[in-house]
Amino acid sequence: MRYSAQMDKNFRSILLTGAGSGLGAALARRYAAPGVRLALIGRDEARLAQVAADCIARGATVEQASIDVTDQPALAAWIAAADDAHPFDLVIANAGISGGTSGIGGEADPSRQIFATNVDGVLNTIEPILPRMRQRGSGTVALMSSLASFRGLPGSAAYSASKAAVRVLGESLRGDYLASGVSVSVICPGFVVTPMTARNRFRMPFLMSAERAAEIMVRGLAQGRARIAFPWQTYALVRLVAALPAPFIDRFAARLPRKAA
Repeated sequence: MRYSAQMDKNFRSILLTGAGSGLGAALARRYAAPGVRLALIGRDEARLAQVAADCIARGATVEQASIDVTDQPALAAWIAAADDAHPFDLVIANAGISGGTSGIGGEADPSRQIFATNVDGVLNTIEPILPRMRQRGSGTVALMSSLASFRGLPGSAAYSASKAAVRVLGESLRGDYLASGVSVSVICPGFVVTPMTARNRFRMPFLMSAERAAEIMVRGLAQGRARIAFPWQTYALVRLVAALPAPFIDRFAARLPRKAA
């Protein structure tokens, strides 16, 4: 279905986690404009302040908070207060971390930290706002997953699994909230130039800038798309890989370079 400009959603009050760098920072700058109110959350106060300053220079009104998304009470209280003042019409649960693994239970295994941020952090972001949007009968919630969610590969067990959980969570919630007027979208990016991917020591096909990725995401959210997956070449490849027999993929995956720790 083609969407016309008249059908596109025009978001004016936006909550964005993980806004201090990478995709979050690119999204914040992309949405920043006169008449737009941005509520930006990030862990690094200095980086968040710079993004906020950039958004203000573009005409947006900005409220910011240095909160870890794993801190459920603090995050819930801040979101509720911000929504009371200016009800959100778009919430993007973007905050996430990556990292290679030494194996579940191995030395310096970051798996629990990855799940705490990527899964619990998403739940902590959307739990305070979904009932409010349902009561208002409108709003959009976007969950940041990844193309890595479609098939687990060696070296990224916790990351792939956490993003798979986020993707399926979003797909389920979309059906739950559809009749209420609340839209839920899942975003599945491929390789994007961010501090997260800068640590990778392998070739990343179809690598794109964070600014280009933000443009694609903003357009997809305005159109109310259920799944925003890009680039299409990588998306097609991961769907093919996920459909192939496991023994074949296991032998192939064993020869792939591992993610950086």
